[in-house]
Amino acid sequence: MALKLTREQRERMLAEPYVGVLSVAAEDGRAPLTVPIWYGYRPGGLVTVITSPASRKARLIAEAGRFALCAQETSAPYRYVTAEGPVVEVRAATEEERLAMAARYMSRELAAAYVEMTREVQSDNVVIAMRPARWHTADFSDLADRLPVGR
Repeated sequence: MALKLTREQRERMLAEPYVGVLSVAAEDGRAPLTVPIWYGYRPGGLVTVITSPASRKARLIAEAGRFALCAQETSAPYRYVTAEGPVVEVRAATEEERLAMAARYMSRELAAAYVEMTREVQSDNVVIAMRPARWHTADFSDLADRLPVGR
């Protein structure tokens, strides 16, 4: 019974449009900051997030120089993938990138309306790119297939 995802499986799963859970080291005496976030990823590439440079998350990522992102399947059979690694780029987000990110999570029409509605407050957003260096995964598909029905 294999509980870990293969490299191909984990990269394919991370490329799916789950709402990610970003985690980054926080200030002394506080737990890591852990927040839901839209993200982008293509197998073999970088994990990207778009956020305000004035946000606590952006400040903490800049201080730590790295972050982790988890994507999970919340219905049975449960599975997840977490990628953690260093930040390799921070740059201004374009409107096209904001539109592409929104369209990953909603219809193109809704994404266009969202970008238009948030243009003023998100015009200074940045893209933060992370290169996955460590992975943690679990896939309970095999286990679910072996359990008797009704237990």
